[in-house]
Amino acid sequence: MLKKRLIFTLLSQNGVFQLSRNFSLQAVGNLDWLRKYYDLSSISRSVDELVLLNVARGEKHMESFCQDVSKLSSFCFMPIAAGGGIQSLDDAHRLLDSGADKLIVNSALFTRPDLVRELVQVFGRQCIVASLDYKSTALGAEAILENGQRPSGLTLEQAIVLAEDSGVGELYVTSIDQDGTGQGYDLETVSWASRACRVPVIASGGVGDFRHFLEGLQIENVTGVSTANIFNFLGDGLTKARDFIQKNDVQLAYWNFDVVPETQATK
Repeated sequence: MLKKRLIFTLLSQNGVFQLSRNFSLQAVGNLDWLRKYYDLSSISRSVDELVLLNVARGEKHMESFCQDVSKLSSFCFMPIAAGGGIQSLDDAHRLLDSGADKLIVNSALFTRPDLVRELVQVFGRQCIVASLDYKSTALGAEAILENGQRPSGLTLEQAIVLAEDSGVGELYVTSIDQDGTGQGYDLETVSWASRACRVPVIASGGVGDFRHFLEGLQIENVTGVSTANIFNFLGDGLTKARDFIQKNDVQLAYWNFDVVPETQATK
């Protein structure tokens, strides 16, 4: 059985981290700001994975985004999943060479499914995460492309089928309606989505307190819960969130940071 994961998501637009509400962005600060208000070493001990998304509107500058990934990977020692604007195999190689451990694809699932299948073939399905953003429309839960800017015309159910047919290894599912509200995950849709697919699901969008993480993790096929709400988890907020989850009998990975590697102990 897969361990459950606590995930922290950072939204980057041209080197500036963003706060998001219903996918409308507000600039917060650059990497220096992040280092000032967060102990990045503490984050490494509190979360199981860091997600870094390039949410730039219009042209996405892959070179500068790769620099962000590289800088963060030098400070944080948890796995990093990165994406946003991957348009080629070369883009994927550059992100992985910059320190990413997984690749996140979104719009390409709908516009370049051949590219997504190529990424799966080259790097393995465990390396490719499908990010599915959705909101409530006349179609029901409709998948939305391009950072929430363009309707896909497909229901979330159809988008899940498309993602699975592309061979991805995981789904990162975000409710645009809940995003940034602090009212919790769209549990009904997340529960349905987790039953409708064959791959693990990460729930995203709406976390306001520790209880929301717990509610998401109690859904059977949800193996990860994410927050992109920077201000709710300043300081030791993520550490406290992890403690709360573990005290409520959810099995998260255990890391023993007191163990000294043998190669260091003998020096």
